[in-house]
Parts: sequence; C-alpha cells; structure tokens
Amino acid sequence: MKGRRFFPLDRKLLLRDDHWSEGAARVATRQGLLAKSFDLAAEVYVDAVGSSMSSDSLRRITEGWGQKVEEQRQEAAERANAPAQRGESPQERRIVEVRPISGQANLSTDGGMALIRGEGWKEVKLTAISEVEVRPAAERPAKEGGASRRAEDSWVKMKGHSYQAGLWDADMMALHQYAEGLRRGIDRCQQLSSVNDGAPWIGRITDLNFPQAVQIVDWPHAEGKLWKVSKAVFGEQSPEGKGWVEDRLDHLWGGEVQKVEAVLQVLDLDQERWPDEVRQAPGYFEGNRKRMRYDEFRAEGYPIGSGTVESGINTVVHHRMKRPGRGWERANGQAMLAGLSELHSGRFDQAWQATLPLAA
Repeated sequence: MKGRRFFPLDRKLLLRDDHWSEGAARVATRQGLLAKSFDLAAEVYVDAVGSSMSSDSLRRITEGWGQKVEEQRQEAAERANAPAQRGESPQERRIVEVRPISGQANLSTDGGMALIRGEGWKEVKLTAISEVEVRPAAERPAKEGGASRRAEDSWVKMKGHSYQAGLWDADMMALHQYAEGLRRGIDRCQQLSSVNDGAPWIGRITDLNFPQAVQIVDWPHAEGKLWKVSKAVFGEQSPEGKGWVEDRLDHLWGGEVQKVEAVLQVLDLDQERWPDEVRQAPGYFEGNRKRMRYDEFRAEGYPIGSGTVESGINTVVHHRMKRPGRGWERANGQAMLAGLSELHSGRFDQAWQATLPLAA
C-alpha cells in the first residue's frame, strides 16, 4: 500500500505495528499503569525483561492500549443503556458477566481529582462494586474491633472489588455505573446497598440505575459533619463540644436522626458567620433521614462505611493520575483511567485479550 512501510521480519516474528512483541507490550503496559511515572515504569521494564525501552515508547504503548479499552467500555455502556429492542428477552444479558455476585453486594460512588492540560484540576468520578460478606461478631479480628461502636455488631466485610473511573459528568457516570453493575450481576443480588457521602448527584444516579439498592450515608461523613458543627460553635478543643458530639452520635447510632435535627435547629446555624458546611448541616441530616437509619442497617447486616470507594479513589486514580507537572491531555487521561479501572478490577488479562486483533 502506498505510503505504508512493510516489514516482513515483523510479520515473521509476530511483532505489532510498533515493532514490539505482544509480550513486551503487555509487560510495558502493566508497568505503565502501576508505576507512578513512565520513567519509573521504563526502569522496571528493563529489570523485568532485560532489554531497554524508552519512557516515550512505554507511554505510547500504555496510552494506546488504554484508548482501545476506553472505546470498548464506551460501547459497552451504550449497549447496556440502549432502549429495549423488539424481540429482546428480559432474561438476555447485554453485558458479559465477570465475577458476578449472587448474594449481597454494595455499590459506592465518589470523586477524586486529576490535572488536565488547559482545563486545570478536574473531578474523576469512580464507582466501586463489592461483594459483601457478613460474619458473626466473634469472628471479627481484634484490630477491627477495639473501641469501635460496631464491635458488637456482625462483622461486615467487603471484598472482590471492581471499578469504573473516568472524566465524566454525573449522567455519563450513570451509564458506566449501570454497565459495571450488569457486569457484576448486582441487578439480581438478594441484597444490595449503596453507601455514599450523601451527595445528591450520587443518590440520583444510583436510584435511577438500581432503585432496589438500600442507600446509606457513610457513617464517617455524618460523624464528620457533627464535629465541624461542634468546632465552629463550641471551639476547637472544647470539652463541652466533645460531649455534645458524643450525645448526637448516640442518637444517630440508634437511628434517632430527628433528635439530631432538633438539636441542630436550636443552634440557629443559618447565620453568615458560620462556614457554608456548618450552615448546611441541618438540611444535610433532614434530607438524608431515610439514609441514616443506622440501627436498621446494622441489624440487617449492611455496611455503613464507604471506605472501599475512598480507597479506590486513592488506589485507582490518585496513585497514578494525581501528579505534579503539566498534567494529562484529556484523551490520554481518559485512556489511562480506562486501563487503570480494568487493572485494579483484576481484569487486566481479560481486557488485554479483548483488545488483540482477530487472527486472519
């Protein structure tokens, strides 16, 4: 073909168009996702393979693969959310299931930050899906008990996490959240919860995609709101403020949210001298009343903390994407997030095979 160079030795050695073998490209891509920089990834590649690869080559290979993954997940999200077709069976699965969860699952969503060239710091939205395992309190490891309020409750453990992260607005996040939910089979779970920080956009898209999910406000976020009110009203290290918070937490733990609301109303927090988060505290608890029935959630074995998605933000997004310097071109950043999502979901090998060209 005119304008295209042909390398017969590449074909004989089964090399790619960039003259690297699939094995070399696979190792390079994995390291490009895991390392904190492409320079470090190139150093690790030398140690692993015994031959050199420049950081620029490694970057092109990693981002190029991520772009293929991004195209495939966008297609999957569109397919999952397309209107029902004539003759389509309700039992037909639009997304191939991977490690489906049959018992109890949890879905959490949150946001992190990445620097995008020409745009500044932009939010990366991430959804995490986990299998929930409930064990007797006696089996709880000592390090997870301690002085915790939940030391006497059942041990609620989340495992088998999968993720989807991207530079999306809320509505686009909704499409990918739904596709990942179908991939894990959570639409058919016996019990499904969604523990989040109480942000309205998260509640909205979760209710749209999985209305059967029991939505729960993350306990540490609710606790943190009360501590911020206490510090503003009573002072940073006030013994009175500490006692005030502990009393409110006792009510909250017992599901008596309205008692918390009543006390906040008495404080008359809607004054300009208070920070916005303090002024908004009464509305936060009133608006999330149904999501703060912690006594019922604990009795039914639901998780009440969103540490999994917060950990996912750090592991999937910030470790690789939140770096100093010029930041990422948007397309390359999105490609990296697509690849990182599959890597940290334990699907790297499967995703790699899915991007290989079909044999002639």
